[in-house]
Amino acid sequence: MSADEKRNEQVDELNDAVQGDAPEAGSDADGGSEVDQLRAQVQELQDQALRAQAEMQNVRRRSEIDVEKAHKFALEKFVKELLPVADSLEKAVEAAQGHQDAGDVVASIHEGVEMTLGLMMNSLKKFNVEQLNPVGEPFDPQQHEAMSMVPAPDAEPNSVVAVVQKGYLLNGRVVRPAMVVVAKAGEAPKIDEQA
Repeated sequence: MSADEKRNEQVDELNDAVQGDAPEAGSDADGGSEVDQLRAQVQELQDQALRAQAEMQNVRRRSEIDVEKAHKFALEKFVKELLPVADSLEKAVEAAQGHQDAGDVVASIHEGVEMTLGLMMNSLKKFNVEQLNPVGEPFDPQQHEAMSMVPAPDAEPNSVVAVVQKGYLLNGRVVRPAMVVVAKAGEAPKIDEQA
């Protein structure tokens, strides 16, 4: 017999005792106090049963959320392992762009690498992996990792001027932050204090 069934049986017995075996009102002083004690005990047991049910619902809800998160972010390690491959393909495309006049072989290799990179990016998108390329956006420490700050008079202060390595998100959560170069705020003109 489970604990809930045993508790329910005790509550039923107490209810029967309170309703059926209760002495007539005013018959004796001890009988009235005993009925009050039994009612209080029944109320306490009912409260305990309600709290136990509420706790079970909370545990069930928490476990459902944990399972949902596990399903949602199960690919995180796999995605982290694929990111260097995507970076290498991007570097290969960049390297081949400067040598397009070298001949048909280089052009066909460039085209093949570009197509492979496109296939990989499309496959990543199918699994909710987004690429972060934040050039021109304000610096966000949650998604960007500042590598350095440079003076950039034509850019907004604290905005991303260049991307050293692109970042990636999986279902909106950062898998790898983008490594960026940030614009410095312009320095105020110095005042000559000795004049």
